[in-house]
Amino acid sequence: MPDLSNQRRMAAALLKCGEGRVWIDPASQEELADAVTRSDIRSAIKAGVIRRMPVAGTSRGRARRHALEVRKGRHSGPGSRRGTPASRLSRKSRWIRRIRAQRALLRELRDQKRIPPGVYREFFRRAKGGMFRSRAHLLVNLRLAGHLPEGSP
Repeated sequence: MPDLSNQRRMAAALLKCGEGRVWIDPASQEELADAVTRSDIRSAIKAGVIRRMPVAGTSRGRARRHALEVRKGRHSGPGSRRGTPASRLSRKSRWIRRIRAQRALLRELRDQKRIPPGVYREFFRRAKGGMFRSRAHLLVNLRLAGHLPEGSP
């Protein structure tokens, strides 16, 4: 296998690319060893013995697949989180989500006559004051106050 570093260097200059992008036909390496002038290299390029390889880009396939999984809700565990909880979902949005769930639960219990309107109003105000962390916490407090039986949801 002849040393074609000089031919590769000349071809890179003629093809206006780096030496790494110069492709030399393995079957024609012996004849190319005799090509010592730029005109010899030019004729080899014309014959297709020497070619310029395309620029290698970075594949987006893995990134697209990862983005699709993130859209599905994957890769969101504690090791992937960078911001504070408030920066990932605003405090106001979290409050809105929580208070709407609690108020819907209270409305449902009142409409089903499981709690009287006075208890509904009292617990509505407590919820507005931020007393309950969640619907479950609200239900626990209703049971502790004796307004709901123990086994009921």
